[in-house]
Amino acid sequence: MFEFIRNILARRTFAYKARNKAMNMFSSYENFKTIRENQEAKRQKENRPHEVLYFHKVDDPYSHLTIQYIDKLINGYEIILRPILVGEENPVTVHEPDLYSAYCLEDVKRIAPFYNVSFEASSYPQKNLISLANSILCNLEADQFTDIAKQVSTALWQGQEEKLKELNELYNATDIEVSKKLNSGNEIRNNCDYYFGSAFYYEKELYWGVDRLNHLETRLAELGAKRTTDNEFICNLNTTAPKELSSDDKINLTFYPSLNSPYTFVSAKKVKELIKDYPINLITKPVLPMLMRMMTIPTFKAKYIISDAAREGRKYGYEMKSIYSPIGKPARLAYSLFPIIDNLGKGFEYIDGLLKASFQDGINIGDEEFLKTLINELGLDWDKIKKDLNTKKWKKELNDNCDEMYSGNCWGVPSFKVTNSDGSEPYYVWGQDRMWLLKEEIHRRFS
Repeated sequence: MFEFIRNILARRTFAYKARNKAMNMFSSYENFKTIRENQEAKRQKENRPHEVLYFHKVDDPYSHLTIQYIDKLINGYEIILRPILVGEENPVTVHEPDLYSAYCLEDVKRIAPFYNVSFEASSYPQKNLISLANSILCNLEADQFTDIAKQVSTALWQGQEEKLKELNELYNATDIEVSKKLNSGNEIRNNCDYYFGSAFYYEKELYWGVDRLNHLETRLAELGAKRTTDNEFICNLNTTAPKELSSDDKINLTFYPSLNSPYTFVSAKKVKELIKDYPINLITKPVLPMLMRMMTIPTFKAKYIISDAAREGRKYGYEMKSIYSPIGKPARLAYSLFPIIDNLGKGFEYIDGLLKASFQDGINIGDEEFLKTLINELGLDWDKIKKDLNTKKWKKELNDNCDEMYSGNCWGVPSFKVTNSDGSEPYYVWGQDRMWLLKEEIHRRFS
């Protein structure tokens, strides 16, 4: 029996080590630079142009945004754009598909005006219109794709069946041709370790949607591929919210973090900046990591999430230096102290300290000595707080937090909820890259 338990623990220890090693490899800035340098050296040696792959999915609302910027990207940079038509996502990559679909539609409707794009759709296109759209785009030449795809996307999301039929008379493909095209596109997408539409792929690096175009632009500019000498991006947000906003009244901002989320780590710094600059009453409601909610994340998706979060973190001066994944016992021990610490008014500070330990310092946050040190640094009494260590009363609170987050069509972290001071008019946002949208919503409520 002892040997059996020891073997189980050994396997678990090995899994911890393997997970930590992978996460550190995916987030490493040195590894990031090496891949870029090696790919550029290889490209030059082979005398290849700057070829950028673009994955387009006709019924993906984010693809509707992205296609509006393709011609600007081509005109602004010396690149060869290769459009790839793709179909349905790999189902293992989409958790809570109903929530995801509903949220994406609402999210694009919100952000489109800030990218100077019109998007008013309240539902996804009908299947027959999707088929028409794919038929039109199936056999287009690369130099035709951008213009026709914009027309198709507008007609599709506005339900203009006659317009799609008109285009289908000029550009059409058989069902067999469409099926082969989508299967081929999906295979290329899989080989690039990606899973959605609206993404760019350039020399071993992925860029999802308009939100990440600046990263691609920066890389191309550094390689001398920019056609002009200015420092302007072709894709910029047109935000209206001021940098600071003061008021005697306050807005409630609920923050849903997870201790194993690299995006949550990046968002914590932004949260601190937001509560400093805006009249906010911050409420912190942590949830269990997805892996502890019995959701599996395939390696290729985890790779993109961690590498992208690290890239976003560097953009905002929040480097992931050393990662120790807290999945399992470390997270449970750390969460067990949250309710009592939150009641003492230090909930956010505690979560922030745990995230820094996990994603900057590579510390096991389940270690009692670390927890004691952190609690003392927060100015709290460890002897009073440690009595809750490893108790189970935190579980219901975190489950309730998750249910509340789900009620806003959000399933991932970090998520946020804005309400008026009385709790009315809830407004849910998912992702660290939507914190600018939180500002816009708060500003709107005070305008």
